[in-house]
Amino acid sequence: MLAKTYGCSIFGVQASLITIETQVGQGSKCHLVGLPDSTIKEAILRVESSIKQMGCFFPRRKVIINLAPANVRKEGSAYDLPIALSVIQASEQVHMPSLDQFVIMGELALDGILRPIKGALPIALEARKNGIQKIILPKSNAHEAAFVEGISVFGMESLSETVQFLRGKTIHRAITMENPFNPKPKSSLDFDQVQGQLMAKRAFEIAAAGAHNLLLIGPPGAGKTMLAKRFPSILPPLLLEEAMETTIVHSIAGKIPDQHALLSQRPYRAPHHSISATALIGGGSNPQPGEITLAHNGVLFLDELPEFSKHALEVMRQPLEDRNVFISRARYAVEFPANFMLIASMNPCPCGYYNHPEKDCTCGAEVVKRYLNKISGPLLDRIDLHVEVLPVPFDELHEQKANEKSEAILHRVQKAREMQFLRFGKKNHATNALMDGPNTGRYCQLDHEAEQLLKRAMHRLSLSARAYDRIRKVARTIADLAQSETIKIEHLTEAIAYRSLDRENWGG
Repeated sequence: MLAKTYGCSIFGVQASLITIETQVGQGSKCHLVGLPDSTIKEAILRVESSIKQMGCFFPRRKVIINLAPANVRKEGSAYDLPIALSVIQASEQVHMPSLDQFVIMGELALDGILRPIKGALPIALEARKNGIQKIILPKSNAHEAAFVEGISVFGMESLSETVQFLRGKTIHRAITMENPFNPKPKSSLDFDQVQGQLMAKRAFEIAAAGAHNLLLIGPPGAGKTMLAKRFPSILPPLLLEEAMETTIVHSIAGKIPDQHALLSQRPYRAPHHSISATALIGGGSNPQPGEITLAHNGVLFLDELPEFSKHALEVMRQPLEDRNVFISRARYAVEFPANFMLIASMNPCPCGYYNHPEKDCTCGAEVVKRYLNKISGPLLDRIDLHVEVLPVPFDELHEQKANEKSEAILHRVQKAREMQFLRFGKKNHATNALMDGPNTGRYCQLDHEAEQLLKRAMHRLSLSARAYDRIRKVARTIADLAQSETIKIEHLTEAIAYRSLDRENWGG
C-alpha cells in the first residue's frame, strides 16, 4: 500500500514543501531515498522504536520511503513523525484517512514522545502558501506556528496521540493566539543608573532614533559596556512586520522560547571576541544564520573590537552596507537578512590608558598605531558615530544626582521615528540610516553656510564620500530629535563632532 503526507524543508530563511511517500511491498529491506542526510537515515531506528512503544511493528518487508522532490537536500530530525505515520499507514496497521491533508513535522524520542523542532513559523507559512490548512507539530512549537492566519495548528505530545487524532478517535482543538506579542518584563537596566557620560548618552539616543552604528572608545572602567547593555531600554518595540521577520530567523535557529508566538523585543546579541567569521555571518554545511542575522532588526554589540579576528571584522563590511548577507559555497548559495545596528567598544591602546587624563600609557607610539590599525578604515567608515568615553570624576560619580530615565529618552526616540515613518512611509520601516542616495539628497539638504562647514570638515579629517553621506544622515536624525523639518547649522556641527576618530593614521 502507498501512503502519503507532507513535511517541509528549511533552507536559509525559507521553507519548501516536501512530500513523504511510503510504499510497503514484497522484499525485506528498507530504502530511504530523496537526498536525505545522515540524521534522516538514522530516523528509521527512532521510528522503529517509537512504533513498538504504541503496540505496532516496523514491517519486515520491502519499505521504500521517498522524500520528494528528490533533487532537494533534506536535513534534520524533524521528519521522524511524518515517516512514522506513513509507515504505519502503508503497512495497513492503522487507517488514518486524513493523513494526506496535513503538513506534519516532529522529532521522535525512542519512547514515542515528540521533541521540539526548528522553523515552526516558516513551516506554517509554507503550508498556507501551498493551500494546506492544517499542520501537526510538537506541542512546544504549536504556539509559534499558530500566529499564521488561515492555518489550524494542532500540538501533539507523542506518536500514539497523533495516530489517535488522525484516526478520529480523539478530538483536539486547534491552538489559537489571541495576542501574538508576548511582552517581556521591563528590563532592570536603565540609563538613570549611569552617572555622567552625557555625550555618550546623547550618542546612544541619536543611534536609537536613526538606527545608526556607534563606536565607543575609552579606557577600561569608563562605562562603555555598561552603557551598551542599557541601549535596548531606549529602542522602540518591534513593528508587526519586523516581529515576523525576526521571529522567522530565531525560529530557524531554534531560539524561540516555549509558549511564545512572536518576539516583541528587539534582539540584542553580544558574541565573545573569539567568535569565528562563519559563526558571525552564518553558513556551515547546513547553512544556519550567524550572529549578524540573529541581530536582525536589533543590536549587535562587539565588546573589545580589536580583539576580534581581522577576518571576522572584515566580513561585516558588506552586510553593514547592504543589510543582508550572501553566502555562496560549492553546494549552495543562500541569503540571510542582516539589518542590525552595530554597537562596538574598544580601548585606545593595549594597556587601555592612551590619552587618559590621569594615568600614563605604557605603550609606545608604534604599538598604539598598530593596535588602532586592527580596525580598518573601510570598517570604521561604516560606523556613523564615534564617541570617546572618559572616566567619570569621583565627585560626579559619588553625587546622588537624579539622572534622566530611559523612558524619557525612549519618548524622544519614538517621536523622531514617527517623523521618519511620515517621511518614508511606515510600510517601508525605513530609518535615516537606511536612506538611499536619492532620499539622502532630498531630505538632507544643507544651506550654504552648512555646506561650507561640511566642506572644511571633510578636508580637515580626510573624510570619504561615504562619511559625507553618513554625516548628513546623522544630522537629519539630530534634526528629527529636535522636531525640525530642516537641518540647521547646530545639527550638522553636532554630527561632525561624532567623526572624531577619522584620522589619517587610522587603519587603511
